[in-house]
Amino acid sequence: MVLLIVAITLGNVLSLLVFLRAPQFRTSQGYLKTSLALADLTVGLVVVPYSVYREASGLAASQGPVGASGLGQSLPCFITGPIFAGCTFVSISTIFLLSVERSVAVLKPLHKKAVVTKRRTVWLILLSWSMSFSLAVVPLFSSPDITLRYSPCSKMCNYAFPEARLPGSSWNVMLLFPAFDFSLLGGTFAINFITFAAIRHYCKARRQLGSEVQGGNRLSFSDITAAKTIGILTFAFSASFSPIAVFVVGSVLGYQWCQFSFYAFWILTSNSCWNVAIYSAWDPKFRQGVKDLFSKRMLKAASQRASSAAEGDFSSPACVAVLKEMFRPENA
Repeated sequence: MVLLIVAITLGNVLSLLVFLRAPQFRTSQGYLKTSLALADLTVGLVVVPYSVYREASGLAASQGPVGASGLGQSLPCFITGPIFAGCTFVSISTIFLLSVERSVAVLKPLHKKAVVTKRRTVWLILLSWSMSFSLAVVPLFSSPDITLRYSPCSKMCNYAFPEARLPGSSWNVMLLFPAFDFSLLGGTFAINFITFAAIRHYCKARRQLGSEVQGGNRLSFSDITAAKTIGILTFAFSASFSPIAVFVVGSVLGYQWCQFSFYAFWILTSNSCWNVAIYSAWDPKFRQGVKDLFSKRMLKAASQRASSAAEGDFSSPACVAVLKEMFRPENA
């Protein structure tokens, strides 16, 4: 768990530094990837550390992990549980928005700047976060019988019924989670299928012509690479989320899968450190951003900015500059 915290934190902090500082990521796609990295970083800084704390406390007391007792219903579970569910929903909704953005770029390249603007992207990101965390607390408000309790099986805070009570019909509300995710995943796969079909048709036409396709329907190498990267992100998230969906459906049907729940939850948690590896392997712009971030020129510029700030030139941080650029009137 500690190694996972380190991997998630370092990977997503690196991603955020690249997305916020590299000029090539001051785009709608860059903002969406920043949102995805923030959701993953939240899991690594909030959700996993609490599991480490509970397991370490149990081992220190020589009693093993604390089970589903009164301590398991403490306030931290009512924080980490919805945060984990909300960040999961943010991830899939952001991947869906990334697929839509790439589809517009591939199918309608001339209309992309008019349709996909930075301001619209920011509002969609805010809508995604608000809807995701609202959905995460629906089970708690839908039934007074549903609570959050630390599970010694999954090593996480899970939605559950009080002790000595069997799940009733109100437990069916948990099916809302896999239904929401698989609906978005299905739409994402459909959009990616259309996008890759258009890319395949474009590449076939270019091979037949022996040169670039004439007209306004030209695709750059970065457009094709970005579409492939998002396709891999979709596949990776689907693979990591599927065990959780199976577990939720099984628990609604009355099955108790203790060992399976551990693998299901932690496979999904490990997905929070996969994205930076996918960017590094498939996205040349991201690799270039990492090189620029640690290059001597960038370090020298950073030291010059620090010295100028010490002399009284207090320039805005990179994140502040990005926020100003997001809400410029000309970006609407």
